[in-house]
Amino acid sequence: MSFRSVFEAYPWDEVKADIYAKTAADVERALAAPRRTLDDFQALISPAAAPYLEQMAQLSQHLTRQRFGRTMQLFAPLYLSNECQNICTYCGFSMDNKLRRRTLSSVEILQEAAVLKDWGYEHVLLVTGEANQTVGVEYLRNALRTLRPHFAHLAMEVQPLDQTDYEQLTPEGLNTVLVYQETYHQHDYRKHHPKGRKSNFYYRLDTPDRLGRAGIHKMGLGVLFGLEDWRTDSFFTALHLDYLERTYWQTKYSLSFPRLRPAEGLLQPKVEMTDRELVQLICAYRLLNHEVELSLSTRETSRFRDHVSQLGITTMSAGSKTNPGGYAVEPESLEQFEISDERSPREIAAMLRRQGYEPVWKDWDLALQS
Repeated sequence: MSFRSVFEAYPWDEVKADIYAKTAADVERALAAPRRTLDDFQALISPAAAPYLEQMAQLSQHLTRQRFGRTMQLFAPLYLSNECQNICTYCGFSMDNKLRRRTLSSVEILQEAAVLKDWGYEHVLLVTGEANQTVGVEYLRNALRTLRPHFAHLAMEVQPLDQTDYEQLTPEGLNTVLVYQETYHQHDYRKHHPKGRKSNFYYRLDTPDRLGRAGIHKMGLGVLFGLEDWRTDSFFTALHLDYLERTYWQTKYSLSFPRLRPAEGLLQPKVEMTDRELVQLICAYRLLNHEVELSLSTRETSRFRDHVSQLGITTMSAGSKTNPGGYAVEPESLEQFEISDERSPREIAAMLRRQGYEPVWKDWDLALQS
């Protein structure tokens, strides 16, 4: 069994109609429920829930502090390569985008790592484009071996791999894998991924199952808000998470909330997601699932991040560079997308402390296991 069979039982248009048909009574029932269901989640992300945002935020804050305390895990992306064999309409690294390609050597990886270590990081996310010939399994294994002595937690956001590949990388120090479906709308998925291995919708959809069978410690899910209706995509993310938690119960999970940001020569969002709607979604996920980690990147503005960090978020990036070599080797190379919050990790940590939160520079799961 895989998530595919569950996914195919939920037609997109029917799910969307169900969400938009929710009423105030459905929202109030969801808010009062001791344990919330996926049907309750539909109510909480529906337009009918907008007037209840303050109540949702208070509940979300309470549940997050109850489970995670006043802590915020900080991490930084380390971009290894902008090589890519896919055409994606929203990504600066897309194969049809004419830019100078760059893949870091082991020496250059260590130069980038030295900056992150100096900032205090023990948790890094390795990011590449999707190019099997250039940044395939052997390259990734070498990168993990290079960085493992220097960091407590290594995560990866690269092309989806086979189960055997993940089984080879885990002993090298790989702890977490992020894989975003981008959108669960099959027709629009094909429109945004016309060429390359990423055009295979079901291979990407099956990736978390391969990760679960490989025994990965933690995996991250998400979609790119702006490609399709955010409420419907968010329901399918919740459906996927629910299946994974029941099937691979030993694995930890996180969710991310990337909104489409400007990138070199690319499309504008099809659907705008307002700040209030993003807050509503973050709170709805927390009310549905008290254990899942919720992550917010530097795509968002400093003002928004300062506010929402108290309402359900447990993980934040800081000081991010989205280009290979961006920290030390080649700061002016093309970014994958523009960031919005340009504050340094030190400034983010100071902001969190002013709010009464303790910055955590490495993964707390590993700290508890050691």
